[in-house]
Amino acid sequence: MAAGRRLQSAVGLVLGAAAAAGAFPWSTDMYRGQAVQAFELPPRVMPGGTLPVTGAPPPLAPEQAARLRNPLPPTPEHLARGRELFLITCATCHGADARGDGPTAHRTILPPANLTAGMPAQRTDGYLYATIRGGSFVMPAYGDATSDVERWEIVLYLRALQMHGSTP
Repeated sequence: MAAGRRLQSAVGLVLGAAAAAGAFPWSTDMYRGQAVQAFELPPRVMPGGTLPVTGAPPPLAPEQAARLRNPLPPTPEHLARGRELFLITCATCHGADARGDGPTAHRTILPPANLTAGMPAQRTDGYLYATIRGGSFVMPAYGDATSDVERWEIVLYLRALQMHGSTP
């Protein structure tokens, strides 16, 4: 009986102290707080120059890729942008002149391709575009890091390198 009274007085003391401290009832914020609903507010607008994340595009079959045609004309603006993008994304392995001698070429399992001659120069624009987009056996995919237009601009720049044999 005495133990029951001690427990009752201890509980009363704790509740009294909590009420005096303003902490009772606990967790009222869990049911009085504002409800947050998914998409209650519209999603933020992406800044210009960013790529939306909508999932990976479906892979292109080789026969599909071969039929693709570059929709961009080889204007000085497209070539300049293609050069800039090539130097950012491709030159690390393929080198500034696309000859396969980039600064990290010695670290790859297989040497990067010389894109100015041989088989890469004989490939269609669509094949090059699809390789940039989806990668290859040893090359990573850049479909998530480049837009459709940017990939076509890189292809334009590669074609200019192949025609001139050096930086156009």
